[in-house]
Amino acid sequence: MRADLFAEDITGLDEALTAVDGFDRALVAGLLRPQPAQSAGLTGLAHAVAGTPLAARVAEAAEKAAGGAANEDHFVALAAARTALLGSVHDALMTRIEEATGRPRGEVTAPEPAGQQAANLLTAARSWLSDLARSGWHGIDHDVVSGAAPVVSAMLPDPELRRLATLLDGFAAELAASCPGVSMERVPARRWADLWSRALLLTVPGAADAPVTGTVTGRLLPLGVDVHEHATAVQAQIHAVFEPADGTTPRLVRAGIAVPKPDTVVGAGLWQLLRPHMSLLTAVSEGRSMELTDMPVTEGGDLIWSDDHAGRGEPADAFATARVALPAATDAATAPLDRHPARIAVPVFLEGYAVQKDDDTLTFTLPGGPLAVDTDRIPTAGPLTPEAVAASGACIGLLRWDAGTYRVQPLAVETTVRKKAVAVHAGGWAGGTTDKAGAKAEKAATDAVAVLRERAGRLLRK
Repeated sequence: MRADLFAEDITGLDEALTAVDGFDRALVAGLLRPQPAQSAGLTGLAHAVAGTPLAARVAEAAEKAAGGAANEDHFVALAAARTALLGSVHDALMTRIEEATGRPRGEVTAPEPAGQQAANLLTAARSWLSDLARSGWHGIDHDVVSGAAPVVSAMLPDPELRRLATLLDGFAAELAASCPGVSMERVPARRWADLWSRALLLTVPGAADAPVTGTVTGRLLPLGVDVHEHATAVQAQIHAVFEPADGTTPRLVRAGIAVPKPDTVVGAGLWQLLRPHMSLLTAVSEGRSMELTDMPVTEGGDLIWSDDHAGRGEPADAFATARVALPAATDAATAPLDRHPARIAVPVFLEGYAVQKDDDTLTFTLPGGPLAVDTDRIPTAGPLTPEAVAASGACIGLLRWDAGTYRVQPLAVETTVRKKAVAVHAGGWAGGTTDKAGAKAEKAATDAVAVLRERAGRLLRK
């Protein structure tokens, strides 16, 4: 991989992010009675999309918002401009990654039209989001935030609106936990503006149309597992190379499973909640491939996993896959609304690097230059540790972009233990473990889940 390319500046990147930051600061104080600094942020956003098809509508929206007279359509236009700017940043960063890895990227066609959505619920959601923009993050209180509850309750029963309902529910929960906004010392301006913009665009009819899907048959070769853990939910996302049975070009795909969880279940105990829903997790920990037959998949490379379409495969070492199959695979395409720098997670294989440790920071020094290591993303639900990464000589990871620089998130490393080469995987405990630490954590989680089920049963009996 040509790590030297990551040190080169990307034309227009800083200017686009500056325009986004200016608009995000305007949302902090709210757009009911904008001050001059907020008006400047709105004007900067409009200037950043000048010369594009959005130009006229965003210029009008910025002018109205600067005067405190923006309506819902104007807020949608501003959200679209912000999303388009971050999409351009995403595309520029991905182009640089393509150059560095030498792998091509797939393309996404137009989504399939969804069924008729409830226009009144979309309008209600848009109205609540517009109220948020007027109040600003410093102006939120429980009265403002609670306006989402009836909208979410009405949307959840409708499968076509569940994506937006889940987003609004989580967003409202974050805002409620920070009320009153005036007392916040630090506002997550970028994150909340991301959620606000995405939710607002999903209220536009057609924006949430189902992605184009097909089916695939062939061999799935896992590379590693990325774990996302929250207080009430956990998701495991398996990155893999798929080799079609018809001999066409291999492609990178993902298979994910997400489940709710009690906040007392953490660490290795998470796998107990995930395993029953996906046989692929066992295959990952056993180092095996899987044979897929007519498995549904989106154009963006997301397998819509069903164990009915998967069978046990032959042994497949992840590092052999990374060395042989990964370089020839096509990178997954990106759906239009997913074009955001935070969504970048490209599988890469690195070796022949020197590890530099500075306090709690690790850096891989490759022949082309240094690459920062994001050890904070290593999950506690597996045997992979920052110490193992620091002692490694080869790494399978996800290339990300964070805080203005490219970073690699380790999924697995090859290291030496007692003069013997050993592979350590973040998902090593996914299918079960005999490791003492992992077994202890699983037992503690089993006890916690048993207690919670007993209490839940007692409440239901009442």
